[in-house]
Amino acid sequence: MRAGTEPGTDARTDAGTGTATGTAPVLDTDALLDDPDIRIIVCCGSGGVGKTTTAAALGVRAAERGRKVVVLTIDPARRLAQSMGILSLDNVPRRVPGIESAGEGGGELHAMMLDMKRTFDEIVEAHAEGERARAILENPFYQSLSAGFAGTQEYMAMEKLGQLRARNEWDLIVVDTPPSRSALDFLDAPKRLGSFLDGKFIKLLMAPAKMGGRAGMKFLNVGMSMMTGTLGKLLGGQFLRDVQTFVAAMDTMFGGFRTRADATYRLLQAPGTAFLVVATPERDALREAAYFVERLAAEDMPLAGLVLNRVHGSDAARLSAERALAAAENLDDIGIVDQTTGKAGLRDPADSAVTSPEDPESPPSPARSEDTQDDDTEPVADAVSVEQLTAGLLRLHAERMQVVAREQRTRDSFTALHPEVAVTEVAALPGDVHDLAGLRAVGDRLATDSAPAGAA
Repeated sequence: MRAGTEPGTDARTDAGTGTATGTAPVLDTDALLDDPDIRIIVCCGSGGVGKTTTAAALGVRAAERGRKVVVLTIDPARRLAQSMGILSLDNVPRRVPGIESAGEGGGELHAMMLDMKRTFDEIVEAHAEGERARAILENPFYQSLSAGFAGTQEYMAMEKLGQLRARNEWDLIVVDTPPSRSALDFLDAPKRLGSFLDGKFIKLLMAPAKMGGRAGMKFLNVGMSMMTGTLGKLLGGQFLRDVQTFVAAMDTMFGGFRTRADATYRLLQAPGTAFLVVATPERDALREAAYFVERLAAEDMPLAGLVLNRVHGSDAARLSAERALAAAENLDDIGIVDQTTGKAGLRDPADSAVTSPEDPESPPSPARSEDTQDDDTEPVADAVSVEQLTAGLLRLHAERMQVVAREQRTRDSFTALHPEVAVTEVAALPGDVHDLAGLRAVGDRLATDSAPAGAA
């Protein structure tokens, strides 16, 4: 298993000092994207951590470095199409315009969004004759199964991956895994659906068709009458008939589901595949990431590293949260940042009279006449306003530094469990990514390990 110890990784260094901190090695994403032996990159992790954006940014960067790439996404929000300048995505790869390839061969980027039902229909059409295929596609149970059976989306994502790989039109496939409740669904679903369609219950329902017409039903009637009667009451007689009709039509295809599930697993375990676990520096996301890393190791699947999105930092990291809060409280209480003698605070208005050092007795200037005495209070009011603003900014900085410290503790906990996993940190962006320029910016941060100041 690759776990971030490949060539191209190095020890993380402290920002600005170049000294090793003893934490995780750095993931070199450019080396990963440039490796011609890597044909599949799978971005996986829990929901809401930026998998789709990461997959798209990797695709853009790889294409502009000269590779022919297709990004397969399962993004119900369809944000990927918008960010890539495509009106819509469907089950067919579409070329993305605006890619500026620097490679000798001229890279290309294609993108598609999984249509779960259409992919299932394609499997039926490819493995069943005309009339049998039509009977399956029109069967009510099949229509429910292909549209929403638990695990179907994950299974079909892997089916589509296998189809893309078999076409051999792209030298890199980037997969954005489904937004499952648990990242482990992605690994379990292909075998789970394959086991269901190739399982004992389905085989039992196939038995009447295999025995042949009335003779088969008469033979099974005694042994199955109680079971089918009970199922008919629970599920409905029509539903059970739909299932039996579906099973009879699918008879020749069931073994293929198990075969393809096994082939998918072998493809994911192959040396040309690299998994990137995507997370944010939050406890739940990294706990899921750690569990996924362990599962990948148990399944002997090649892990390239961890992408840590939305990392916060500060350019004023030397000012701790405690000192910032103390300074804000001092400003609120007595109008000074520090009580040490000599620090500037609010000046007494009585001491603010302007006189000439050469002539202490000189009269006030016309600008300070009685007609404009009301203006004398404005500098004091401005000074108070500035100090209140400063106190507010200090409190904001303190909150940011508390976030930075919490994220650092969370990252350290992950690294302590998995010190071998290479990590690249992506600094939080000020806004959403909605175009190719935004994806390029994310790609740059992925490549340079853009951990902000104070976050390392």
